[in-house]
This record gives sequence, C-alpha cells and structure tokens, in this order.
Amino acid sequence: MPLHPVPEPVEGSKGPRNTTSTKEAHTMTALERDVVIIGAGASGLTAATKLRAAGLSVAVLEARDRVGGRLWTDDIDGAMLEIGGQWVSPDQTALIETLAELGLDTYSRYREGDSVYINAEGALTRFTGDIFPVEASTQREMERLIDLLDVLVAEVGVEEPWAHPRAKELDSISWSAWLAEQTDDVEARDNIALFIAEAMLTKPSHSFSALQALLMAASAGSFTHLVDADFILDKRVVGGLQQVPLKLAEALGDDVHLNSPVRRLEWSDQGVSAEADGITVNAKYVIVAVPPNLYTRIDYQPPLPRLSHQMHQHMSLGLVIKVHAVYETPFWREAGLSGTAFSPYELVHEAYDNTNHEDPRGTLVGFVSDEKADAVFKLSAEERRERILTSLSHYYGEQALSPFVYYESDWGSEEWTRGAYAASFDLGGLSRYGAMQKTPVGPIYWSTSDLASEGYQHVDGAIRIGAATAAAIIERHSAS
Repeated sequence: MPLHPVPEPVEGSKGPRNTTSTKEAHTMTALERDVVIIGAGASGLTAATKLRAAGLSVAVLEARDRVGGRLWTDDIDGAMLEIGGQWVSPDQTALIETLAELGLDTYSRYREGDSVYINAEGALTRFTGDIFPVEASTQREMERLIDLLDVLVAEVGVEEPWAHPRAKELDSISWSAWLAEQTDDVEARDNIALFIAEAMLTKPSHSFSALQALLMAASAGSFTHLVDADFILDKRVVGGLQQVPLKLAEALGDDVHLNSPVRRLEWSDQGVSAEADGITVNAKYVIVAVPPNLYTRIDYQPPLPRLSHQMHQHMSLGLVIKVHAVYETPFWREAGLSGTAFSPYELVHEAYDNTNHEDPRGTLVGFVSDEKADAVFKLSAEERRERILTSLSHYYGEQALSPFVYYESDWGSEEWTRGAYAASFDLGGLSRYGAMQKTPVGPIYWSTSDLASEGYQHVDGAIRIGAATAAAIIERHSAS
C-alpha cells in the first residue's frame, strides 16, 4: 500500500493546532511521525506523552475543537461546571500519580450530615452509612447479595473475566434476571441493580449480562466499593479534572491538532496513513484512542478483520443526563444533609453535593439514566427541567426548584462521543469477544477507558491503558 509523500513539517506556534478543515489538496498539511494518535482524551494524550519521552515522534489528531474527550470543565452562566468526568477515588493510583506529576491539587467531596433515600412509596428517610434505610429483611438481603457479589467478583477478576469457568453462563443471563434468581425481595433487587445499571453502565439492567456487571465491580476493586459513595466519589480536582488533558496537550505543543477528525486509515504491515480534515499523517503505528462506538466512523483500508467488525457491533455506550443545579447557598447543609441522595424509584436516581472548592454558592449534581432519560428527552427543554428539578425537590425540599444556574450534560448528543459513560457489551458479547478487545490489528492499537481493566470507564483507566499501549509500541519498535 503506497503512503502519501510527505514534505518536511512546518514549525508553528506552541499548543494544540486548530487545523483548518478542507479537502483541497493544496491546503493539506502532511506529516511523517513514528506514531499517530486518534483522539486527544486522557488515554491518547498519555500514550503520546509516554511515546515522546521514549524518543518516538507523535501526532495527535482530535476531531473536536478542544482536548479532553469526556473530560470537560466549562463556565456556564458564571458557574464552573464539570460537564464530564470529575471524581477521584483512592484506588485510582494512575490518576493520582498523574495529578501529582502535573501539580494539580484535590479536595474532598462534602459529605457531612445525613444522606437521604426514597422508597417505592415515595417515603423519604434520612440515614448514614452505606446501606439504604430499608426494612430489616430487605437490609439482610442486600447485605447477603453484596457479600455474594464480592465473592464472585474476586473469582472472576478484572483482567480476564471471559476466562472464568462460568463466564458463558454468567454472560448469557441479564443482570436483572440474575438478581431475580438470587432473591424474591424486589426492593433489594432494585437497590443492588442501581449500583451497576443506572449508576455505572447507564443501561437498563435487562440489557447487559451478569458477567458485565461483575467486571464493572471488579474494575473498582469489589462490589462493596461501588456501594460506598464516599469511596467511589472521594475527591475532586481544584479547577476541574479537564486540566489533566489540557496540561498534557500543552506539553505536547504543535503535535496536537484540533478540528481534525480522521476519515480514512490506510494500513499495512509497513505502516499507516491517517487522513483527517486538513491533515494527513504517515506513521509506523496508529493508536485509536476514541470510544468503541466511534471506531466505525473511520474508513479502514483494507477493512478490519471480520471478527473485529462483529465485535464492534456488540459494543455500545449507555445514556445519562448529568444535571447541574447551582444555588446561592448550599441550603441542604443547614438542614443537616450531606447532599447525598439515592432512589431507584426517582427520576433522578442519585445526587450529590458538587460545590466547587471554596465557593460560597452550592451546587447539586444529579443523574438521570437509560430509559428514564429516554422518557424526558421526549419532553420540551422546559418541561424536562421542571420534571428533573421536581425530582431533586423530593430529596432536598422546595428550595431545590429554584437554581440560578441549571445545565444538563447530554453526552449522547455530542457528535464525537454519542453516549456515556463507557461502552459495554450486549448479552453474550463479553465472553465471546472480550479477549480480543485490545488485540492490535497490524499496526493499529486500541486505547480507551472503555477497554481498561482497572479503572474501567474512568480517567484512571484511560491513563493506565494509554501508558500500557505506549509501552507495547515502544517494545515492538525497539525490537524491529
């Protein structure tokens, strides 16, 4: 396969380039690099940083007009909002090390006071601790299920769940059906299901398998960790988590090209040619560092192997609305509430105090997932806002109805994301295709938090897999 002839690269200003989108041949920029990276999220930028530190030349092509991927901190009506990912948990050591290297400080999420829970009848109960305030028999069932899941999670593991002797069996039954086999207590099932379905995979619990649920829990260390909001949602970064990719991109300078969606990837054993709007990069290797649902946006020549095509058709992202509501004061604290709220029966299934560091105003963040999100997206924006704020008021009282800033993060409508938080397989897909998710195809490597083991669907996983992908290419390059 012939690669495009490449002139000497032109030196430009430091910082990511806003490459002009054009198909006119005489305006195309052509570069030659050791590695081209598609996607300027945390994974792609980590890989680029590691590769360049090892002496390899890189070019990062980003479709958006900004870096960060699913990390995005923005000012909305005078309030700093974390539109994408934001939390740091104690087990996310790759992220914590990166924050230290970049000189970024963290602060603890506010959690003083009582949490609240609303049951199926709409009754609100204040509580402390991890287990929701339910009837004693339901509590015993929830604790039994958590213990059972912790044992299964440890057996299945995070690296190769498809290799477990019961993998196909667990991958052939939905999460909801598996829970129904374990207990007749509906409220216990609904609450346990919430921690995986609405809260993490953002899909209905009948649409993914028990094995996929176990992998989700394994990536966090245990099911107990998922139940513990103080663990999973421990800290935030002062100034926003998007600073991680912003600082990584700043150090890479002109090697990051914005507004450059890759349309075509020609590849052979000799290398690759990535054709983007306004720029073509010839390289020895390519890292595709975008969510799996975007893989098919690229025209691969020659086509990818048949099994790769099949695998990609069985992976999809969930759907969630991240709701931000900013108030003059964090009024819930005066009532002795932490801001933490849960209910599988509410439109907003979980919510938290999301007040920014040293900000006198108060911010709540809530989440509307899967089929509930489908339902409210059928409404007008005004009616959707009213429904969501009404749900928040069930947790916090009437003051929640009147924020001075209200914003919905809808990643499903983002052209270069199309869902949240991460890709997962449909029934049977994980045991059938999981082992080949990260397998390179010739010079093509895959690197995204959607494929991570530890830190799956978190920026920690993005950093881990970015570093691992870079290491694999460095080793292969050194051996060639």
